[in-house]
Parts: sequence; C-alpha cells; structure tokens
Amino acid sequence: MKLPVSTEWVLHCATSLAQLDPGTGASTAQLARYYDLPAPYLAKQLKTLVRAGLLTATTGPRGGFRLARPASEITLLQVVEAVDGTSPPYECREIRRRGRGALPAEECRRTCVLAEKMADAYEAWRDSLAGTTLADILATLPPSAPSRTRLGLTGTT
Repeated sequence: MKLPVSTEWVLHCATSLAQLDPGTGASTAQLARYYDLPAPYLAKQLKTLVRAGLLTATTGPRGGFRLARPASEITLLQVVEAVDGTSPPYECREIRRRGRGALPAEECRRTCVLAEKMADAYEAWRDSLAGTTLADILATLPPSAPSRTRLGLTGTT
C-alpha cells in the first residue's frame, strides 16, 4: 500500500502537537518550518484534520492548531483516513474472467482468493492503526523528545 507523502506530514504534525503543553498550539508556519514543508499545502492537510474533528484551529497572533481531544482518544487510523479517505486500496476487477485465460463462470462463484487475501491484509492494517493512539506513539519516544519538540515549535520547554 502506498500512501501520499502528506500522510507522513499529518502523522508527524499530530504527534508533535500531542507533545505540546495542554492549551498550546502551533501555527502552520511553525510546523512547516519545523519539518521543512511547504506551508500552503500543509495548511490544507491540517484543515482536513480540523474538519475530521481531530484538531482545532484558532486564528490570531496566538492562534494555531492543537489536538481537539486527548492524544489517547486519537488513533492513527483516524488521522490517516481524515486525509486519505476510507476506500480500500485494492479493487478486484475479476480479470480471471477475461481474456484467453478466462475461467468458466462455475469456477468463479466464490470470491477471488486474491481479493480475499488483499481484503484480509487491508483489515489487518486498519486494525493495527485503529489500535494505536497518539498517546501510544508518545509513550515510545525518547524522554527528551517532548521538550525538544516544544522548544523547536514554540520556543518553550
């Protein structure tokens, strides 16, 4: 499965926002500078997370993005699906019924075994991401990471 590069961006940005002190946010410009990303495109992706209810956004000099709920209530699957949608990456087009190698209809009554295996893999992937929260990710970071992130994003430790 190949996801767009913006998926990596929003996963890292959400994880970084989860490391900030409660009530503290970071602007698009701060996040873009921190990760050396194009701010206009990043802003579009972050707004998608706002629409999904994962982030909140405020305007003004102290504005920016922050988590809309605790990190323990935001899963990686929610972040990924907010920007990439929920469509499975594999769609069986029943090519086993076409061309010179076409199987007879009676041999195609059961779902294609390849489609089944791809669906199984997709569900395992989804289950893994759904079972991992931003808090779980934070728990695996080195102890110095949150203060380094806060310093890099907001200038505070």
